[in-house]
Amino acid sequence: MDLRIFGPVSLAVTLAFSISGCSFVGDSLWPSLTGSAPDEPPQRQVIQASTGEQLQSPTIGPGLPAAPPPALGTTNFQPTFSQPAQPTGTFVGQKISQLRGELIGLQRNIGGRNQQLQQIRSITAQNAQRYHGTVAAVQARLQLGTTPGNPVLINQWNEAQGDLDRLAGDIAAMNSLANLVATDSSLSSFILESVRATYGLSGAIDEDHRQLAILEDETNQTVVLIDRLLNELSEDVSRQTAYVGNERRNLTTLSLAIKNGELLGTSIVNRAYASAAPLSSSPPVSSTRSFASQNRRPLVVIRFDRADPPYQRALYTAVSQVVEQRPNAQFDLVAVTPNQGTPADVALNSSKAKKQAESVLRSLTEMGLPPNRVSLSSMTSPSANTNEVHIYMR
Repeated sequence: MDLRIFGPVSLAVTLAFSISGCSFVGDSLWPSLTGSAPDEPPQRQVIQASTGEQLQSPTIGPGLPAAPPPALGTTNFQPTFSQPAQPTGTFVGQKISQLRGELIGLQRNIGGRNQQLQQIRSITAQNAQRYHGTVAAVQARLQLGTTPGNPVLINQWNEAQGDLDRLAGDIAAMNSLANLVATDSSLSSFILESVRATYGLSGAIDEDHRQLAILEDETNQTVVLIDRLLNELSEDVSRQTAYVGNERRNLTTLSLAIKNGELLGTSIVNRAYASAAPLSSSPPVSSTRSFASQNRRPLVVIRFDRADPPYQRALYTAVSQVVEQRPNAQFDLVAVTPNQGTPADVALNSSKAKKQAESVLRSLTEMGLPPNRVSLSSMTSPSANTNEVHIYMR
C-alpha cells in the first residue's frame, strides 16, 4: 500500500509489505553515490481521507495497550527448622549437636533472606504500578492532543524516569540478596558434606546414626530450598533487567512524542529487535553503487520545502510496520540534493540536505531504532525540486 500525505508540507510515505532480501552496507559516513534518481519515479496512489478524518472534531481511537511489567516469583521460601535431639554422650553425638546448631543458624539466615525478598517484591510492584500510571497519563494526554513541549507532560515524564530508576534500584537489591543467598548455598553444601563425613567417625552408637540420618534429610531439604530461592531470584533479576531496558527505550520515544506534541507509540526496537535472530555476516555493498542501478523504491520520502516539516508520525508508522514484518531490517538514509543552479548552489544545498538527514536520523534513534541499523549517504538528482531525504530498506 502506498500513502501520500498532502498539506502544507509535501510528505510521501510508502509502506512496504512485500520485502526483498537484505544486504548490508558499511558504516562509512556520507558516501557519495553516483548516478541519478530512477528514470521512472515510483507511482503513488492517493488515498482519500476517511470519514473520521473529514470531521471537524477528530475521532480518538483507543489508547495504546501498555505492556504489563513481568510477573515476579511468588514462592515463600520459609524453611522448616531442625529440631534438637537428646545428647548421646558420645563424641559423634557432640559433633551431631554442633552440626545441627550450624544448620539451625543457616535456616534462620534463609528465613531472613525470604523476608527481604518478599519486601523487595512488594516495593517493586508498587514502583512498577506508579510508573505505568504516570506513563499512561502522558500517553492519554498526547492522544487527545497537546502543545509541543508541554511542561506538565515534561514533569510527568521526569516522574516516570524517577520511577524507572527506582525499579533499577530494586534490581540492584535483588542482586545483592542473590549474592548473600549464594554464600548461604556454599555453607549448606559444607554442612551436608560434614554430616556425611561424620558417618565414618568411630565410637558412634545406633542413636547417633539415626540422628545423623535425620540431620542429613533436614540439610538436604535446606539445600533444595536455597537452590530454588537462587533460581527464582535469578529469573526475577533477568526479567526485570530486560523490562527496565525496554522501558528506558520507550521513555526515549515518549520524550520525542512530548517534544512534538503527538503520540507515537512504543520504541521501535522493542517491537521486534529484542527477539530478533543474530545478523548474518553478509559482505558489505559497495558505497559507490548507484541507487538508480538498484532500482529501489523509497520507503519514505521527506521533502524539505519549508522549515521543520512534521514527518515524525508518518516516519514512525512506516518504519515500525517494516520492523514488525522484518525484525532484522536495516535502512539506508539518503540526502537528495537537486542538481540545479551553479556548483556553489548545489554544494550549499548538499550541506543543508545532509544536516536535514542527520535530523531524521536523530528522530529515528529517539524512536528506538538502533543507529547501527541505519547508514547515511548523499546524492544529487535532476528530478528533485527541493532537498529531500529518502529512507530505503535493505
